Amino acid sequence: MNVYRSVETTAALPEVGQRERESSSHQDRGALLADPWFRVPFALTVVAMVAALYAIFVYAPPERVMGDVQRIMYVHVSLAWLSYLAFFVVFVCSVAYLWRRDERWDAAARASAEIGVVLTTLFIISGSLWGRPVWGTWWTWDPRLTTTAILWFIYVAYLMLRAYVPEVPRAARYAAVLGIVGFVDVPIVHMSVTWWRALHPEPTVVRPEGPLMPSEMVVALVLASVAFGLLYVTLMVVRVRLERLKDEVRYLQQELSLRGE
Repeated sequence: MNVYRSVETTAALPEVGQRERESSSHQDRGALLADPWFRVPFALTVVAMVAALYAIFVYAPPERVMGDVQRIMYVHVSLAWLSYLAFFVVFVCSVAYLWRRDERWDAAARASAEIGVVLTTLFIISGSLWGRPVWGTWWTWDPRLTTTAILWFIYVAYLMLRAYVPEVPRAARYAAVLGIVGFVDVPIVHMSVTWWRALHPEPTVVRPEGPLMPSEMVVALVLASVAFGLLYVTLMVVRVRLERLKDEVRYLQQELSLRGE
């Protein structure tokens, strides 16, 4: 009888572990939803996204030459601005980490780099979707596109460096240097249409003389940029928390390996 009970208890252990993991997962989600640092920007993001979609598809008029395909511009330009912001945060946090050696700066840099790579990827995809009907091609080695591709590869290399260097402090130092050097490409991307002849038009919104677009288009673009900015803040809250937890797990694993356990 004791043998059977032992077998039944052993068989039940995976189920107990699964229930514990599910309970812990529910608790983590509940804690995240209860956190005002997540809840407030998340709620604002939802409201801003709804307002931005209304402005893009209803409030803003179609462009005179390109028609409705021009509406991709509101997403495309917003993604570009937010990718610049994400990599600027990487730059600032990398400088702060090298100066203070505070792991919170490193976690913020890692989180912003990941979000920046995603934003840049969507930036490139949306540009291709817009360029195909306007330019007749998905991709061309335009100065803006070329420098943006270089920017994407730089920060993909940043993430790969973080993944393949096992020691957390050494990976943080190497990545901080790359995050600082890589940011040099951001102003080059932005100014490429001014410095070189390109298919991309010169800036039409941020100009000393004022925007060239109608006010309705400017409003739609601002709302889209605010919505994506709030989404960036929301994702940063989640990603920084996850990065801090990952660091704790790595340090525990290193301590256990040193003890031979």
